[in-house]
Amino acid sequence: MRNLPYTSYLTAIYLFFYIPIIVLIVYSFNNAQYSLLWHGFSLRWYHELFADSDLWLAVLHSVILGVTAATVATCVGGLTAISLYRYDFFGRQLLYGSIFILILSPDIVMGISLLILFSMIGITLGFWSLLLAHITFCIPFVVVTVYSRIVSFDQYIFEAAKDLGAKDSVILTRIILPLLWPALLAGWLLSFTLSIDDVIISYFVAGPDFEILPLKIYSMVRLGVKPEINALCTVTFGLTLLLIVISQLSLRKKP
Repeated sequence: MRNLPYTSYLTAIYLFFYIPIIVLIVYSFNNAQYSLLWHGFSLRWYHELFADSDLWLAVLHSVILGVTAATVATCVGGLTAISLYRYDFFGRQLLYGSIFILILSPDIVMGISLLILFSMIGITLGFWSLLLAHITFCIPFVVVTVYSRIVSFDQYIFEAAKDLGAKDSVILTRIILPLLWPALLAGWLLSFTLSIDDVIISYFVAGPDFEILPLKIYSMVRLGVKPEINALCTVTFGLTLLLIVISQLSLRKKP
């Protein structure tokens, strides 16, 4: 009985999180369009989903954009975090503080400002504008993730390496990067998630020739949530769940 309030609280929180997902999955098998009434079990919307070439082209565009933006942002953000930790230069604190400003800035502000910037320098809206925008808002998250890891390092490791004659390039490649790879991987995954899920900033900097999945879904739901979208979300949720299971199995300690 002592744990009843605690258990009830956790149960309520998890139900709040997962009931909408369960409802979405259930209605992806509903044999009706734009209806909340159950009209029977059907795989019709999954057949339409896999036959929709335009939708899968948007998925491909989103994956290419997400992987590229996450990779570049991880490289730039990782080197930025290492520089902020290893070197003392003028404006270091101002640079570190400005990173949090970018994280806390509303997406609509960044979207409009990037649109004005691209218009001023003559960048055509499309893949490159989306890529630059996604790299821009992903870098601060990578810097914070990597920096929070690197500050836990023992500084005597670097001093010992210097005493043994190691140059900065050797310290970076042989000591820092091997110790930082979990944080770099976390930053990459976070950047990929932010990129593939962004709507507001992408809405301002996207062009007509390069459509990505979030904007495609946004344009589809404006006319009502079709079960095809439910099917797409169910497939995405299933893939995410599969990746989580694989990661948990790989992290289990071997006997």
